[in-house]
Amino acid sequence: MKFGMRKPSIRKSIATRTSVKRFIRHSLGLKAPRGYGWVTNPKKYVYNKIYNKTTFSIFTLLKKLFK
Repeated sequence: MKFGMRKPSIRKSIATRTSVKRFIRHSLGLKAPRGYGWVTNPKKYVYNKIYNKTTFSIFTLLKKLFK
């Protein structure tokens, strides 16, 4: 598990937004409502919950600095 600042990857963020899997899921409406991650994949939900509490993004730091 990572602690501290996350390193952003522009290549990965573009790849996820333009993936075929995402396009199909969004166009067919096969998504669970927001906040239902614990129903669809509980293991991933717990991992992401801990990861997001122990790491932070450089973009959140920039937002706090320029507010």
